[in-house]
Amino acid sequence: MKDQNYNAWLLSPNPLGAEIFAKAGFDSVTVDMQHGMLDFRTAIDCFRGIALHGSQPWARVEANDPALITKVLDAGALGVICPLISTPEQADDFVKACRYQFDGGNRSFGPVRAALVLDDYVGRSAELVTAMAMIETREGFNNVEAIAATPGLDGLFIGPADLALAFDMAPTPENRDPAFIERIDRIIAAAHDAGILCGMFAGTPEYAKDMLARGMDMVSAVTDTQILLNGAQSALSTIGPPGGHTAG
Repeated sequence: MKDQNYNAWLLSPNPLGAEIFAKAGFDSVTVDMQHGMLDFRTAIDCFRGIALHGSQPWARVEANDPALITKVLDAGALGVICPLISTPEQADDFVKACRYQFDGGNRSFGPVRAALVLDDYVGRSAELVTAMAMIETREGFNNVEAIAATPGLDGLFIGPADLALAFDMAPTPENRDPAFIERIDRIIAAAHDAGILCGMFAGTPEYAKDMLARGMDMVSAVTDTQILLNGAQSALSTIGPPGGHTAG
């Protein structure tokens, strides 16, 4: 992975949208299987479209469940973002689900699609697959240094909305509250002190740029749904107030 990874976030069941993000030049595209409207079959089509243009297919899984993690990895995901990691033990379970036994894990063997599209996938899987643990609870934040020290973990990934809620703050986009920024800085420091990456769902290009300047290694800068909504609203504002049209 590059020193800084520009990531796009896919929420809708739209393989063409995934391909467009990759064609635009994003380093990686995350298929959100936790809060997105996608099923597993659609996710596979998204992975194909992403890889077609040289971008890395990533997935945020629904939970820290080895069965779910195995399925997206066997389908060819090269990055896995796991939500709600609050303890070192949970982080260790996550890492082990991403690694085969010879790499210290307990991942079940069966890389049906991954081995088709990636040379020497099994032998190189620990190198190819990036495992990112989401820090988004009060407990996870308090344990962040211990979580970052988990053997085999590749990075921490900040879930800003849930992290804000955990500290009785509104889940506002582009949160610049000084107390919140201090927490972001602590998570970045914990990751870098442990020699691993730090990523964040930034939501907007402007906030993503600011977070990169603070030391973030990976930022999720745009979502397909927000781009579509912004574009639609912009088109309507150019035409004029809606409601003046007639059907037919």
